[in-house]
Amino acid sequence: MAVQHLLKEVCKRYKHINCQQRLFKNSSQHFTTQIRTMSAQKFTLPERFIGSESSVWVEYIKLALEEKPLNLGQGFPDFACPDYVTKALADVASGENLLLHQYTRGFGHPRLVAALSKLYSQLVGRDLNPQTEIIVTAGAYEALFSCIQGHTSPGDEVIIIEPFFDCYEPMVRTVGGVPVFIPLRPRKPTLGKPMMSSDWVLDPEELASKFNSKTKSIIVNTPHNPVGKVFSLEELTLIADLCKKWDVLCISDEVYEHMVYKPFKHIRIATLPGMWERTVTIGSAGKTFSVTGWKTGWAYGYEPLMRNLMIVHQNCVYTCTTPLQEAIARGFEVELERLGTPECYFESLARELESKRDYMAKFLTDVGMVPTIPEGGYFMLADWTALGKKVDLSSESDKWKDYKFTKWMSKNVKLQGIPPSAFYSEPHKPLGENFVRYCFIKNDDTLQKAAQILGTWKENASKL
Repeated sequence: MAVQHLLKEVCKRYKHINCQQRLFKNSSQHFTTQIRTMSAQKFTLPERFIGSESSVWVEYIKLALEEKPLNLGQGFPDFACPDYVTKALADVASGENLLLHQYTRGFGHPRLVAALSKLYSQLVGRDLNPQTEIIVTAGAYEALFSCIQGHTSPGDEVIIIEPFFDCYEPMVRTVGGVPVFIPLRPRKPTLGKPMMSSDWVLDPEELASKFNSKTKSIIVNTPHNPVGKVFSLEELTLIADLCKKWDVLCISDEVYEHMVYKPFKHIRIATLPGMWERTVTIGSAGKTFSVTGWKTGWAYGYEPLMRNLMIVHQNCVYTCTTPLQEAIARGFEVELERLGTPECYFESLARELESKRDYMAKFLTDVGMVPTIPEGGYFMLADWTALGKKVDLSSESDKWKDYKFTKWMSKNVKLQGIPPSAFYSEPHKPLGENFVRYCFIKNDDTLQKAAQILGTWKENASKL
C-alpha cells in the first residue's frame, strides 16, 4: 500500500510540473508575440526622417557593383593625390610621436587650424583666429550638418538653390526647418555657341520673393555641383544684399574653391561688404587634396556664428582623426610656401582638369549629347534627349526619365552617370530629367575608355 501511495504521489507531482511547463511555454510565446507587436509600432523611423530613406548614392553604388559599368557617376578621383600628403600620413603612422595617434583638440588639431588660419587669412583679407573662427569636421558633410543644426530652429525657413547636393534638404527637414527652393534655369543656348554653366541663372525677382521674416539662412554652393557654375560678383552681390536686408545667414559651400577654370574666378561671399558677420564658409580636404576617403573638412567664419557649430560638433563626433589632420596640415604648409605660383597644387590641378573637361565635352558632343561646359568643379551636365530613340526607357520602371536613362546606360552600354533629378525637390524634378551628370576627375585612360564605349555604342546603334 505504501508503494502504491508513493507512485500516485509521484504521478500527481509529475502532472503538476508538466502543466506548469505548458503554462510557462504558452505564456512565454504570448509574451514574445507581445514584444514583437510593440517593437513594430514603437521603434519605427522617427517622423522627422520620413522622406529621406532613399539615397541615389546607395542605389547607384549597388547598380555599379551589379552591372560593373565604367563609373563616371561618383565624384572621386581615380589617380594619385599629392605624394607629399600621403607621405606625411605614412610618416605619422610610422613616426616616433605616439601622441599623434591619440585624441587631439576637439574643434581641430592645433597644427591644422593654424595652417587653415594662415591660408584663409590671406584669401579673405582678415586675420582669422584659429581657436574661435575655424572648426575641423568629419568632412564638409559634417560641417554642413553642424551649421544647419546649429543655426536652424523649428519653423525657420532655409532657401536652397536647385539643383543642390542631396543632403541639404534632409538636414534642414530633420531639425524642423522648412526648405524653400529656387531653381537655376538654363537660358536658351546661343546658336553656334556651347552651353556654359554661367547660362544657368537665378531669376532676381523670384529670388527676392523667397526672402521674408521667417527666412533664417540661404545655402550657396559655388563652384556649383552639379552645374559647375561659378557665381559672379553681380550674382553674389544680389544674394548678399537680400541677406543684409532680411538679416539672413549665408551658408557658403565652397568645397570646389580651387577648381576654377580661366578666365573665371572664385569669389568668396564672406569678403563682400557686410557679409563676414553673416557667413559661414565650408571647405574640404577631400576636394582640395583629392583625398575624398579621408573625410576631413572645415568651416570658418565670424566667432559668434562658429560657436553654434562647435556646440553641435562637440555633442556629435567631438573630435576628428588626429593622423589625418596632421598629414593635411603638413600638406597645407607645403602649399602655403608656393601659393599663387604655377607649382601650387591648387593651380596645377585646375590646369589638368581643364583639359579633361574639354575632352569630355568633345566626346559627349560627338555621341549626340549637349554638354553644359562647367566653369568650376569636376562635374558636367549633359542633355541626353537627342539619344532618346536609341535607348529603351520602357524597360526601366522609375518615375523620372533621367533615372531610366542612366540605369539603361549602365546595364546596356556599361557607362554610368548620375540622374540630376536627385538634386531637385519633388515639384522641380522635371527640370533635371533631360540631363545626366558625369565626373571628369579621372585618369586620361578612364576618359578615353568612356569615349570609346560611347563611340562604339553610337556606331552599333546607327546600324540598327
